[in-house]
Amino acid sequence: MIVDVKMSKSKNHTAHNQTKKAHRNGIKKPKTYKYPSLKGVDAKFKRNHRYALHGTAKALAKARAEKSA
Repeated sequence: MIVDVKMSKSKNHTAHNQTKKAHRNGIKKPKTYKYPSLKGVDAKFKRNHRYALHGTAKALAKARAEKSA
């Protein structure tokens, strides 16, 4: 009767060389955009925001018209 006995593994994880690899091209921050998406934002807020933007656009247009006249 032949029994195949293997040694148990002792090392399960190592971080060797991982930080060097990560820093070779630099660890970069995620890009932030000027106007983030409103996806997932409260519907009541989005509705009010839409009206507020419309009012702001009207006020800016009026100010430009007065300035040029």
